[in-house]
Amino acid sequence: MTTQVESHIQYNHSYMMTEEYMQQEEDWDRDLLLDPAWEKQQRKTFTAWCNSHLRKAGTQIENIEEDFRNGLKLMLLLEVISGERLPKPDKGKMRFHKIANVNKALDFIASKGVKLVSIGAEEIVDGNLKMTLGMIWTIILRFAIQDISVEETSAKEGLLLWCQRKTAPYRNVNVQNFHISWKDGLALCALIHRHRPDLIDYAKLRKDDPIGNLNTAFEVAEKYLDIPKMLDAEDIVNTPKPDEKAIMTYVSCFYHAFAGAEQAETAANRICKVLAVNQENEKLMEEYEKLASELLEWIRRTIPWLENRVAEKSMSAMRRKLEDFRDYRRVHKPPRVQEKCQLEINFNTLQTKLRLSNRPAFMPSEGKMVSDIANAWKGLEQVEKGYEEWLLTEIRRLERLEHLAEKFKQKATLHESWTRGKEEMLSQRDYESASLMEVRALMRKHEAFESDLAAHQDRVEQIAAIAQELNELDYHDAASVNSRCQAICDQWDTLGTLTQKRRGGESGPGMAGELLLPTGRVEKLLETIDQLYLEFAKRAAPFNNWMDGATEDLQDMFIVHSIEEIQSLITAHEQFKATLPEADKERMAILGIQNEIQKIAQTYGIKLSGVNPYTNLSHLDIASKWDTVKQLVPHRDQTLQEELARQQANERLRRQFAAQANVLGPWIQTKMEEIGHISVDISGSLEDQMNHLKQQEQNIINYKANIDKLEGDHQLIQEALVFDNKHTSYTMEGISQEQMNEFRASFNHFDRKRNGMMDPDDFRACLISMGYDLGEVEFARIMTLVDPNNTGVVTFQAFIDFMTRETAETDTAEQVVASFKILASDKNYITVEELRRELPPEQAEYCISRMTKYSGADTVSGALDYVSFSSALYGESDL
Repeated sequence: MTTQVESHIQYNHSYMMTEEYMQQEEDWDRDLLLDPAWEKQQRKTFTAWCNSHLRKAGTQIENIEEDFRNGLKLMLLLEVISGERLPKPDKGKMRFHKIANVNKALDFIASKGVKLVSIGAEEIVDGNLKMTLGMIWTIILRFAIQDISVEETSAKEGLLLWCQRKTAPYRNVNVQNFHISWKDGLALCALIHRHRPDLIDYAKLRKDDPIGNLNTAFEVAEKYLDIPKMLDAEDIVNTPKPDEKAIMTYVSCFYHAFAGAEQAETAANRICKVLAVNQENEKLMEEYEKLASELLEWIRRTIPWLENRVAEKSMSAMRRKLEDFRDYRRVHKPPRVQEKCQLEINFNTLQTKLRLSNRPAFMPSEGKMVSDIANAWKGLEQVEKGYEEWLLTEIRRLERLEHLAEKFKQKATLHESWTRGKEEMLSQRDYESASLMEVRALMRKHEAFESDLAAHQDRVEQIAAIAQELNELDYHDAASVNSRCQAICDQWDTLGTLTQKRRGGESGPGMAGELLLPTGRVEKLLETIDQLYLEFAKRAAPFNNWMDGATEDLQDMFIVHSIEEIQSLITAHEQFKATLPEADKERMAILGIQNEIQKIAQTYGIKLSGVNPYTNLSHLDIASKWDTVKQLVPHRDQTLQEELARQQANERLRRQFAAQANVLGPWIQTKMEEIGHISVDISGSLEDQMNHLKQQEQNIINYKANIDKLEGDHQLIQEALVFDNKHTSYTMEGISQEQMNEFRASFNHFDRKRNGMMDPDDFRACLISMGYDLGEVEFARIMTLVDPNNTGVVTFQAFIDFMTRETAETDTAEQVVASFKILASDKNYITVEELRRELPPEQAEYCISRMTKYSGADTVSGALDYVSFSSALYGESDL
């Protein structure tokens, strides 16, 4: 018997005591009678419970008070449920042998810290049912119920709390005890459905069918969960208060049946959480690498475009270049600035997350460090600044060229208009058949023309000077300018030659002798008038030329970029106005000559032809042009003053922008460096970093009005087309509103309304940014930890405590190894099938693709090394 018993004992686990057994809730009194209904339920339940263990040793009992009398099966039961070996039983069959064996069993129970009250070996040997049931209940309490622990409660209270937690979501179930709460069978069915929803369709159960519910639970538990039927449905339903010990014994079997599954589920959840963090970190790393590559590639493509300094020939083409550059600054560059800021924020966030999750720091690919990107960006902005300066210089050059070209056209057209017909006039041989008077008239007319010709010399020189300047400034249409200028100069030389030739050819040999000089008073008067006509012509021609030049200058276009330039034009205009009184005297003198002619004619009744033989100019022409000059002077005054006011306004804008930018630029640079230092500084605590970031955020918020004011001034400068500012080296590029939003995004896990607190929405956003995949239930659980008093806010200290606890409790390589060991059923390796069975598909494949083959002595086909994999997650050597 002993040999047979010993051969069935299994020693595959051992038990370690963690606390002394609490005293039984109630003692067994040998003088009290057991309720018959309870006795029946206990007999059936305890017998089934004992057999569920004895069958592991290949035996069972039929009658609980008879089969334990010799102590052998009792000792065997204790060895099976404890995993320990008891002293060898006595082999005899005498009463004292039986008492000795029972005492060995009772001594073993007492050695486990159990206080046996009113239970002696004699009563067991004598088959006392009450004492036998009491002893079995003591064993059940000690080995099946005592070690149940749920949230700091143990034994019976722990088992009750476990039942309540598991059945809480189910309708018509309210577990408050271990008797009447189980009469309708719904609580048992709910326990099964909670863990194995495939075994029971809970929705079809009815509260008014307790026997059906109980039998369903009993049958399913026996068939699929290996829990023997320990109760009768009718006994439970028909008993006002079912036996508590029988119910507890049966329910404890469910706890132990599901405990292993829950342990595996907990291990799988822990692994999933760790893998999710790793997958998210790898995703962030890939995104960083991708974003860094794209940004560096964009910089690489953009720099050659900005280095291209081939100037366009026309102002319109250069303005298109400038507009393209402004599109680049307004449209193309801001998203890249945002990408650069986001890249730096993502890098710092990733490093913080890796540090919080005990992972090694992220090292980007060669050439893609944040410092590499910063250097590339610095190079881009240097080239960009040079390109902008070149563009503005070229545009100003072309503006000057266009202005000169237009001025050249105006002067050339005016000169060409004046010379029209002059060659034909000088080439005439009209003097050959003229009388003396006519020759004298032609001579005087030619003298007037020579005076007019000399007055136009200055204009020709101006045309040539403008053409030369256009050539020096590399005007794109210099060829046509040079051609036209050459034609004007050639024509001017021709006119000079013809003028000299005509002067020398006006009186041929013998011609004077053929002419008769006028005599008498009339002739003298006519000669006086003729002299006056000549004087008018000589003085009118240069004065007319002066007025043409004045009109041209008064209407001359101008382009200035500074107060100094417009002041220079105003000074020149004032100097011109100072010459007007003298010019007016000349005008009055010229008109006085015409009045003298009219007076002589009227006095002596001489009929005038009305045409000055020496010039085409009339006194009306002089008066009309003078009126034009007088009208243009105040208009020029107004135009110059308006431009002066505009330049003064531009200068105020420059100084106003510079005064703020010279303060704000260094301030922003300092803040960026401080925040960057906080983000990468791993020497301080997370709380210190958060407090520092909070202070920086408040500083930025307080400073926002200054940034908005600077943005407004910059907009005014843009609208005024002010290209340069000698008072500052700062521009608005790099500190736009979008960039400031990104600058403040590093504080998005702080509440902006309360001091040192976060509301639940901010807290949720903070957790998501740190890699948590939050559902409503999980977030509600976390809120109960960080806000146990339901105040509606989360303090920084609560947040720090939570993060510290989460990291310490769930995220170490040793814990991941322990979790894999559970899934692998204590093996040193895990198989592909086990991974796919225990983990979600995505994470199972993640493990399979990264785990190496297991090479231990106990390896099997397809074995994978979960230890080295777990270590690699944290950048550690194999544990």
